[in-house]
Amino acid sequence: MQGVVFALVAGTFMTVYIPQPVLPILTREFGVTPGVASLTVSATVFGIALSNLPFGILADRFAIRPLVLGGGAIVALASVACALTHEIGVLIAVRFVQGLFIPAMSTCLAAYLSRALPPHRLTVVMGWYVSATVTGGLGGRLLGGFVFPPEHWRYAFVAAAALVLAAGAAALRWLPRDPPRAPSAETGEGFLRLLARPELLRMFAVGFFAFAVFSAMFNYVPFYLSGPPLHAPVRLITLLYLGYVVGIAAGPLSGKMAMRFGTGLTIVLGCIVFALAIALTLVPSLPIIAASLAGVCGGFFAMHAAAVGAVNRRLTGSRGRANSMYVLLYYLGGAAGISAAGAAFARWGWQGAAGLMGAALIVPLTIGIAETLHDRGRPVGARKLHMPTRTP
Repeated sequence: MQGVVFALVAGTFMTVYIPQPVLPILTREFGVTPGVASLTVSATVFGIALSNLPFGILADRFAIRPLVLGGGAIVALASVACALTHEIGVLIAVRFVQGLFIPAMSTCLAAYLSRALPPHRLTVVMGWYVSATVTGGLGGRLLGGFVFPPEHWRYAFVAAAALVLAAGAAALRWLPRDPPRAPSAETGEGFLRLLARPELLRMFAVGFFAFAVFSAMFNYVPFYLSGPPLHAPVRLITLLYLGYVVGIAAGPLSGKMAMRFGTGLTIVLGCIVFALAIALTLVPSLPIIAASLAGVCGGFFAMHAAAVGAVNRRLTGSRGRANSMYVLLYYLGGAAGISAAGAAFARWGWQGAAGLMGAALIVPLTIGIAETLHDRGRPVGARKLHMPTRTP
């Protein structure tokens, strides 16, 4: 199951980032401005945000396997369409459609796992789920700009389609069918009631602030590295994104840590690593900054895996809605972080942006400390499974 889940999620997120390294190529090939070319990425993200909550409702009302497999088929076919089109308008429109169906393989799959797995297995498998998102994000960039020559970016879409279809076939063969469920339990809580539950709202906040800092970090560090005093070339800056590899290991490791030591302590440790890594970027040395970016990935994905695992363990129903709400707030955090850090970077440079990002980590750090104190008050058996001691 871990292998199938990893392949499905990695293949899905790979499709999101394929155009990113070849945006200059798209600008020349289609004769458009950089802003128009960038819509091939932002249209997909917009589609994800728009359809995330509706897919959360569908995941709570219907069997999830058909949603996952149907969504995967549409994502793969859209990739083939991207490879065949010679019109930028069609490419952007197809990318938007692709984004609309990506939650079928992300939000719905997370809800499926929370139904199908016992609590002691869910934490670890959700860690692999987070690692797969990292692998997909890195793989999409490498597939689009390195595995194939940038001028042949269409081959990258064909390869991604083949990977998604292969993962879908594996899921059809090996993923168990949806377990029996009580319809009243699965459809009982709406979005507002979920937001009103403090134990869930805390994890939503962790995802929001963690991704806000992470997005801002990787959005503005290329400007910092390419300017004085470092003057790093673009190819070297691109290679620094290989720090994502640390996140692949951080996801499962975070899941195991959360199961053994508690969600709160895992979030606290992730925050500390994250903050120290941001501080290291202030040292004007490329080797040190390269190491710091690996630390940023390790700290962030540890926090993210712990939070998303906790959300699913704390639910007896409405899992699709809860996962879609988490993802929506996660992406909103990324947008907010980029905007805020952009203003700080323009006014005070990298030092100002780094200071703002470090300050934003105070929120998840405080939540992690509170969760740690709460974990210590639970019975030993409840701590082992990291389950709430009261009925939600």
